[in-house]
Amino acid sequence: MVKFLFILLSLTIFSITSSNAAIYKGQRIFIKKCLHCHKDGQNFVSEYKMSHWKKLMKKKGAPLAELHLKNKKAKKSWKYFESRKYARKSKHLKQFLMEYAKDSGNVPACN
Repeated sequence: MVKFLFILLSLTIFSITSSNAAIYKGQRIFIKKCLHCHKDGQNFVSEYKMSHWKKLMKKKGAPLAELHLKNKKAKKSWKYFESRKYARKSKHLKQFLMEYAKDSGNVPACN
């Protein structure tokens, strides 16, 4: 019984710390890749609600990528949104965007 509780506690702690780390990975991605065009990062992220970010980030962020690829003003970001790196790391970006969405009550520190 004690062994079971220890394993359960370990898994809980691991899942909590790994989910927090993903938010920070998403923040790093946002700062490196998105802040060039979306200069006012804090206001941009918190401009939309969780449901909007969830729609844009489904299917490994394909709708968000498509939105950028259709916009000629976003030409500098096309290479990134077409890359496999974006698809692989989109889960971290999604978690960051959801964490600091308008209706989350949290405020990001993009510095």
